[in-house]
Amino acid sequence: MTKTLILLFHPHFASSRANRALLDAATTLPEVEIVDMQALYPDGRVDADAEVARLVAAERIVLQFPVQWYSTPSLLKAWQDAVLTRMFYLAYEAEGATLAGKPLLIVATAGNVEAAYAPDGANLFSLRDLLKPLEATAHRCALAWAEPFLLYDARRADTQALQAAGAYYVSRLGRLSAAGR
Repeated sequence: MTKTLILLFHPHFASSRANRALLDAATTLPEVEIVDMQALYPDGRVDADAEVARLVAAERIVLQFPVQWYSTPSLLKAWQDAVLTRMFYLAYEAEGATLAGKPLLIVATAGNVEAAYAPDGANLFSLRDLLKPLEATAHRCALAWAEPFLLYDARRADTQALQAAGAYYVSRLGRLSAAGR
């Protein structure tokens, strides 16, 4: 059984220094499975059978992605439509109910500075507010919502900042594991 499942939804992971740094740090932890969803599903067609099995086997679920136009990458939405719709509307007792209580951590990277995500900032809303649809999804799926891990200014972060973010990510994953949240 996978203890912590990290599903990476990044359309350009090869060029992402920030998401690479986070995942490199996460690989230092035991019982972590990292799945590059874009590499697995480059055409956007998600294998619902495989993804349901992956979720059922995990004890903790992490969705990691860059924020794009105030939202998740399109593959994450396609994954939700294929996998969660099946689990919660077509096969609730056999599949959806198995997720109840599992912790969900959202890991989002943003290219802009944190101040841009404020009522008086360039983006008008906090990043936390922009993630509310994922919190609602967690609630609907009876997943235990953990405070999101947010990395701002991801494009301009230097190596030292990315190493610090990676260390903090490992700490958050450890706390998710230890506390069940």
